[in-house]
Amino acid sequence: MPTFVQSLLRLPTRSKAILAVATVAIIAIAFLMLQLASSPSYATLAAGLAPAETGKYTAALDEAGITYELQSNGTSLAVEKAQVAKARIALAGQGLAASAGGSQEGFELFDKQKLGASDFQNKVTYQRALEGEIARTINGVQGVSGAQVQLVLPEDDLFADTATPATAAVMLSNPADALEPGAVRGIAQLVSSSVKGLKTDNVTITDSSGTLLWPNGDSAGAAPGASNKQAAEARYARTLEASLTAMLARTLGPGKAQVQVSADLNVDKTTKNELVYGKQGTPLKTTEETEKLRGSGAARGGTAGTGSNVPTYSAGSGGGSGKNSYDRKNGTTDYGVDKTVSKTEVAPGQVNKMQVALLVDKSVPAAAFTGIQNAVKSAAGVDSARGDVFQAVQVPFAKAQAPKAGPVPTTMLGPLKWVGLGLATLLFCFFMARGIRRRESETLAEPSWLREIEAPVRLAELEAGGPTAVLPARKADENMDKLDQLMEREPERVAAHVRHWLSED
Repeated sequence: MPTFVQSLLRLPTRSKAILAVATVAIIAIAFLMLQLASSPSYATLAAGLAPAETGKYTAALDEAGITYELQSNGTSLAVEKAQVAKARIALAGQGLAASAGGSQEGFELFDKQKLGASDFQNKVTYQRALEGEIARTINGVQGVSGAQVQLVLPEDDLFADTATPATAAVMLSNPADALEPGAVRGIAQLVSSSVKGLKTDNVTITDSSGTLLWPNGDSAGAAPGASNKQAAEARYARTLEASLTAMLARTLGPGKAQVQVSADLNVDKTTKNELVYGKQGTPLKTTEETEKLRGSGAARGGTAGTGSNVPTYSAGSGGGSGKNSYDRKNGTTDYGVDKTVSKTEVAPGQVNKMQVALLVDKSVPAAAFTGIQNAVKSAAGVDSARGDVFQAVQVPFAKAQAPKAGPVPTTMLGPLKWVGLGLATLLFCFFMARGIRRRESETLAEPSWLREIEAPVRLAELEAGGPTAVLPARKADENMDKLDQLMEREPERVAAHVRHWLSED
């Protein structure tokens, strides 16, 4: 049997138990260290996300080929620490903001309220809770993430003229072109309706770059200005780029094609009035008039002169008879003008002109390049008659640079952790066995005063160094053997008795 095993077997029971517990603890610690060393380290990239926003974030990371982990029931997103910078760039390319904050506590703050809080503390807690609840509600709006709200609540004043109005400041992590003007106006109305006495004009909304979204002159229903035109064009271009790039990524694979869109939109809201006259009028009123005359004619008279006028002198009178008829018909028709009046409100957003650039990697076969061009032109809605421009180029893409290698290759870190853990275990076992063997080889010198004492001596005399009597050699006694065994089994109990005896003396 090896010497090391024999030494372990000769140890007292208590020492064996301590050694067993220490061994189990070392194995447990080594296992935990191994788990920590082998598991990847994640860093929170975005927190306080709505479920709809989480889908957009994960789609962008999937497209870039970045490993991620969902935390906090899907409201937080974490990636490996080595890929944080790459993940931020991928999210920024999709118009998504990477933020590690944005979530505020609501009325659950009162659950942590301590007994005996002052009135001032209650007011501050209520204000913080109201800010958190409003921020949560704003984060539920589609396209909004990382909203933070700051409120200034008025204090009760006896005179209304001297009271300060309530104000609110809202900061969104979204860029200015990510939200429609109607959505910004809705957020302002939501905030003003959530706080007593808060007017919409006293609400300020900005994005993460400091651009003022509310209030402004364009959001009150007037025609969009230049800033809104640029925002609308950027939003349209980014949406179209994302859809086209996602289509190409699913077809060719990630990193094989890239699309850039530049659009000129007509964001003027106009009203069109149109008046059309018909070629033929519509009869409105018709009037008809008819006249007829029927009658018999008078006796025909004689010849001119006195002969016919004086009967006595005329030889005879001439006579005759006849019939007369008269017909007249007249009609009038009034015609109305045939016209059509139409009023049309033309909504803004019509594309005046668009330019699309398509870049495809050289690794894509040339036979498929033509089909890809036609598919992108059709999906983007390129119209050459409108003046749209489409350019497609096939070039070799730059390869992603691997991180600079340190003194130890990244692939060797995992095996080196195992090797280090094994060496640490071997060193521990070596030094422990060495210590046990050293204890076995040590011989303790017998105290000289045990042989010099012949009769019982007080402790004070021994400390004073006085003369001592030499005791005779001890005879073998079974009771002494039992006492030795008792001292081995229960040394603490024997030591307690000895201390008691010494205290009595």
